Amino acid sequence: MVERAYDTQDGLYDVAWSEINENQLIVSSGDGSIKMFDTTLPDYPIQNWQEHQREVFSVDWNLITKDIFSSGSWDHTVKIWNPQSPRSLQTYTEHTQCVYSTSWSPYNPTRLASASGDQTVKIWDLSSPRSAQTIRAHHNEILSVDWNKYQDHMLVTGSVDKTIKVWDLRRPDREVICLAGHEFAVRRVKWSPHRANILGSAGYDMSARFWDTAAPPGQNLIHVHDAHTEFVLGLDFNLYREGQVATCAWDEKLNIFTPPPLLRP
Repeated sequence: MVERAYDTQDGLYDVAWSEINENQLIVSSGDGSIKMFDTTLPDYPIQNWQEHQREVFSVDWNLITKDIFSSGSWDHTVKIWNPQSPRSLQTYTEHTQCVYSTSWSPYNPTRLASASGDQTVKIWDLSSPRSAQTIRAHHNEILSVDWNKYQDHMLVTGSVDKTIKVWDLRRPDREVICLAGHEFAVRRVKWSPHRANILGSAGYDMSARFWDTAAPPGQNLIHVHDAHTEFVLGLDFNLYREGQVATCAWDEKLNIFTPPPLLRP
């Protein structure tokens, strides 16, 4: 049963709940806009930002300060927003291709990572207009990036080159580990909120895969979820029930399951 539905003028690419208001959420649109809705109000958004020149592919809310969010767009920019402000607070313009993913550090409230079609991941600090660090992470477009929840210097990236790479920002010249197994582009990567060495990935090969970065080389792939019949675009871990995962795909299905290797003995 759908509790509330809103119509918009274009396709929607991402959604993020507010961290300060349980009734509010932001969505990113194909028309370049970002809209905020309040579930207590029908029909129309309560805020509409129209700055991006192309599709807005991702939005991410800051988990620490809770009062700002980021967006990444096909116009090559990353923007920082406050819901109370009619204009963006900051715009970063160093990427030379689409920005597919932005992710706030769970440790540092001013630190943000962005992943782009220009094959780089950039680390930003809100105190500076320039990127603090650039990693040429893959040999193809990077579609997803996520921070490790237990090690503040660790990132994971997923790429069109079919690989997943784990990075230590203190030694960015090469990846800590490269995980191969997807047969097509990796659309989403996500660290477990419960275990520092477990991550999940979703891809255009219609699978979701789960990895143990602490396992011996060649034994990192611990589970393949192949119940979807179309591209798998979204994956997230349940914060409140360890091991439970949700995936969504173009087969119009939302799957909720617990991979057997993620069950604690």
